[in-house]
Amino acid sequence: MSERIVVVAAALLDAGRLLAARRSAPPELAGRWELPGGKVEPGETPEQALVRELREELGVEPQTLTRVPGEWPLRPPYVLQVWTARLHPASPQPKPLQDHDELRWLTPEELWHVPWLDQDVPAVREVAAGWTRQPD
Repeated sequence: MSERIVVVAAALLDAGRLLAARRSAPPELAGRWELPGGKVEPGETPEQALVRELREELGVEPQTLTRVPGEWPLRPPYVLQVWTARLHPASPQPKPLQDHDELRWLTPEELWHVPWLDQDVPAVREVAAGWTRQPD
């Protein structure tokens, strides 16, 4: 069995909203929306990778919170894991710096107003379910 490679993504939450990022590359994914993140590099924990990826892609200082239950298959050997996160109080606002051309903060009512990448849909559903389980 080949080793799996973990891809981490952030359910970045702020004031009851979730950040969605629209892909600008590669061409087959451009125009679809995802939870931002990327591959865990050798020697990194998933949480460290998530902080690094959000700095690179969005220019923010995130604080990871908890792992969203579940793990979702991507193309082999990749699997997706998602963590909730929030912006550090001193963090700048997110900007689409790398791989994205637009960002949107979505309320629970707006969550399905964007065309999510197929591979992110189950993770977004799990994040949405967690919203209903948490008090405001």
